Amino acid sequence: MTAKSMLLVPDAIKQVLTGEDVFDGVMGLQGKAFRDVKGRRTIQVSLNGRSYFVKQHFGVGWREILKNLFSFKKPVLGAMTEVEAIKKLALIGISTTPLIGYGVKGINPATQQSFLITEDLGDIVSLEDLCANWKQNPPDPALKVGIITALAQLAAKLHGAGMCHRDFYLCHFVMRASELAEGKVNLILIDLHRMLLGQSSHGNAVMKDIAGLVFSAMDCGFTEEDWLLFRRHYLPQSGAFWLEVEARAQKLYAKFNSARFQNRLAKEKSLIQQ
Repeated sequence: MTAKSMLLVPDAIKQVLTGEDVFDGVMGLQGKAFRDVKGRRTIQVSLNGRSYFVKQHFGVGWREILKNLFSFKKPVLGAMTEVEAIKKLALIGISTTPLIGYGVKGINPATQQSFLITEDLGDIVSLEDLCANWKQNPPDPALKVGIITALAQLAAKLHGAGMCHRDFYLCHFVMRASELAEGKVNLILIDLHRMLLGQSSHGNAVMKDIAGLVFSAMDCGFTEEDWLLFRRHYLPQSGAFWLEVEARAQKLYAKFNSARFQNRLAKEKSLIQQ
């Protein structure tokens, strides 16, 4: 293997892979697709009677790398961004999908392939789904307070540690259905493939995270009082910070509801369903 190659796969999974090469065996796995875009696919598979999620990265290409660099963005080359994020979250006490295995092959950043295997969390409910009807059907007040408080505390812990999710939307916060049924609020943060480390807790990347969260909740019945509660349990930020959050959230909302963006979403969904 090259200096840039890594492989960590449990024996229990190696035993059920086809072919002699473990890396190629994982990259060739087929399953139920949850995400299938250029250069990256997320599938659910059953191996040895257990369910896992596998994220396969097939190389981003130089065009994507240069586009990100010219936009002053850090390009996401593959699975190791999420691997490192999972390890970091464990250190600071934020729950996420348990890491099972990973692999990287190749030196060229444009063609490097990689994968990540995580444990299936089972029956879960996202905050996007849970909060969708809050405007029409307000939830139990204690549950709502618990969720918003937990959301703010998780965000404070994440950003206080210099980490930014970059897709900080309600759909990426989930809870186990069994715990929710008991009234327990234990948030799990998922989909970490674009995570940034070493960020200022008062910087632009953090502002964008919070703006993404606000945008994703704009049709969910969150009140001004709810956001005041969020702020009380989040990091201290300036008035200018919150003005930037609101302005960016409004721009995201307008972009998301544009015909162009909705057509793109529809196209992506159709590819998954094929």
